[in-house]
Amino acid sequence: MLPTTPEYYLVLIVVFFAFWLLRRTTLAIALIAAVNLMFYALWGWIYLLLVPAAATSDFFLARAIDRNNSPFQRRCLISISLLINTGLILFCRYAPHAGLVLSLSLSFYAFQALTYTLDIYRKDAKPIPSYLRYLSSVTFFPTIVAGPITRVAALAPQWNWKGSVLTGEEGGRALFLIGLGLFKKFLIADYLGNNLVNRVFDLPTLYSGGDVLIAVYGYAFQLYYDFSGYTDIAIGSALLLGIRLPANFNLPYRALNIADFWRRWHITFSNWLRDYLYFSLPGPRTRVMPYISLIITMAVGGLWHGIGWTFLIWGLLHGTGLAFFRLWQALRKGRKPASLAGKLAAGLLTFHFVLLAWIFFRAANVETALKILGQIGSLRFSFDNATPMFMLVLAIAAAGHFLPKSWYDLSLLQFTRTPAVVQAAVLALLLVAIRFVASTGAAPFIYSKF
Repeated sequence: MLPTTPEYYLVLIVVFFAFWLLRRTTLAIALIAAVNLMFYALWGWIYLLLVPAAATSDFFLARAIDRNNSPFQRRCLISISLLINTGLILFCRYAPHAGLVLSLSLSFYAFQALTYTLDIYRKDAKPIPSYLRYLSSVTFFPTIVAGPITRVAALAPQWNWKGSVLTGEEGGRALFLIGLGLFKKFLIADYLGNNLVNRVFDLPTLYSGGDVLIAVYGYAFQLYYDFSGYTDIAIGSALLLGIRLPANFNLPYRALNIADFWRRWHITFSNWLRDYLYFSLPGPRTRVMPYISLIITMAVGGLWHGIGWTFLIWGLLHGTGLAFFRLWQALRKGRKPASLAGKLAAGLLTFHFVLLAWIFFRAANVETALKILGQIGSLRFSFDNATPMFMLVLAIAAAGHFLPKSWYDLSLLQFTRTPAVVQAAVLALLLVAIRFVASTGAAPFIYSKF
């Protein structure tokens, strides 16, 4: 059940009222755990076997790791957790080849689950005493499809049924985020994808270099608005239940360098790679080892998206870019562009490097990616397929990304301060606009396949 369907919001409303009615009892936690598993079951009954089995194993493995003082036994126990969760990822990736259709990857679940056992292994957290709190946290339904990846040890303490009720301001913020996410998904991301981007990436040689270039720009914003739209809905849904999920995006195309980009794009994934993979690689025995570790980390991050050359190339591009940037920093001793022109040049260079990598990320194979680059390199810049409406939506997407953050903060503040009736009217108008523009329905979230 995706957050673009009416059924999702019907369930969310029922859960919202039931949860707050039961808030001061342990039944509230049991309700969330049951709803979480229901969401998995709706993707396929096999998930009711896989997810509870994996979650229960990690729950007891974490307790055993915490009690054990033997380094060897602790390594054995954490290795079991790693095998269980990486096994889930591989099983979901390769099950279709065995004739078993699995519509939901468990990658985000596995990454979230590993934050718990790895934090306890590193003694950065203590085991959660309540199994229900643990299960409710590791399987939390807003994060099922595409995160954000939340540290279980940080989420579990928020299930405090003795806490205060949801304030009107928090409720308004939650509704604002859900509405913003739907706006991003239906009115920007899906429009860009359906009206040029998907066609060009499927058959790039049918289009001129100009159309292909516009489609590449369009894909960059389609991906951002699709993924950040899901994140907004997830954070808003969680906030309705009094749970605060971590931010996952911070205007990434405004980055001045590739390291800054990864501090802004898919932040929880970037932090996961840094904290649980990069820092676990061999230490800086030589001067070049940190740079090699960056490349390895991003290559693994690329292969997490899919076992294929396109994702590996995408990861290697980002890893190499990060390595060269760190080397450049070391040579310049951390000096940053001081002038406005220098910052503008750095921002444009970073954006177009990311854009180059997105071509491989989106293309079905390396051959298609090279055809896209070939069409752009042909310098045949006609724009017959870039309709005025498409260009308008693309311009709105770019403007929304580069507007001052203070405008967003002011809009959020004004929305939360308006009466509930006005908030409902705004959301109703949004739904009418979505109904008018997205008459064919929602496309699947791009990151749902990862």
